[in-house]
Amino acid sequence: MEAITYFSQGDNALNYLVGMRWPNGVCCPRCQCSEVRFITSRKIWECRKCETKKQFSVKVGTIMEDSLIPLPKWLAAFWLLANAKNGVSSYEIGRSLGVTQKSAWFMLQRIRLAMQAGTFLKFKGQVEVDETFIGGLARHMHKEERDRKIGKGTGSVGKQVVMGFLERHGKDGHSVVRPVHVGSQTRATLHGKVREHVETDSEVFTDALSAYSQLSPEFRHGFVDHAERYVDGQIHTNGLENFWALLKRGIKGTYVSVEPFHLFRYLDEQAFRFNNRKGTDEDRFVEAMQGITGKRVTYEKLTGKQEEAPA
Repeated sequence: MEAITYFSQGDNALNYLVGMRWPNGVCCPRCQCSEVRFITSRKIWECRKCETKKQFSVKVGTIMEDSLIPLPKWLAAFWLLANAKNGVSSYEIGRSLGVTQKSAWFMLQRIRLAMQAGTFLKFKGQVEVDETFIGGLARHMHKEERDRKIGKGTGSVGKQVVMGFLERHGKDGHSVVRPVHVGSQTRATLHGKVREHVETDSEVFTDALSAYSQLSPEFRHGFVDHAERYVDGQIHTNGLENFWALLKRGIKGTYVSVEPFHLFRYLDEQAFRFNNRKGTDEDRFVEAMQGITGKRVTYEKLTGKQEEAPA
């Protein structure tokens, strides 16, 4: 409440974003020129060197570009999503901020893009690897829907496969997670993802799934058979099991239904909160806001009218 009240007063929201984007003074986001003048009546700047598109606002070059929603509402949405442990639905954001559900949904998807880590660094040391399935329970489906999606299959049929990597004892001493939406559970797929996200010669801990066999000697592979035990010394996947519980609680309890082509966005959101769980609400808000520049997604891409590949 204090954050929402603060950002709704005067130019506090504008001044905060300006200080975050341009700590050394405002410069044109197109030509990086610092020779700009502020137009007070419109809260925008004008570049003296650009021949076209001279004027720009603090939203240009960010996920908020071309949005007519006021900055205080944007910052409030960032605060809510960054700190809601089980997520927050577009209906709730719409009611809280006084915007339509459609606008709130578009805002949340753009905020999830800002939360995306986007790193090429591989995990190392002790790394837990596990997979889970995202999808509705067969017993809750109408018979015709169940026959169409699952047929006579059971368990994982018709569900999305999500693979997770958890590095124990990260930079600040706390575990860091990285979930990935994958196409299947085949050995080639799982081994390829392990090589992509984990450094060679790291300790890799998995369950007894046969697809994880033959990871040695490239990795120091240890596995635990859940039919016998869940922990064998340091060999376990309990850290990832904890993350899966949080993820599914958010999807099933808050979002209810997630389309497969949007699933990676919800994974980014939950991973962001998990990886920043030791910080304060303000820390998570600042971390999310620092990812707004250089990223953009349009409504056409989000609704499938224009293809967009997951990052």
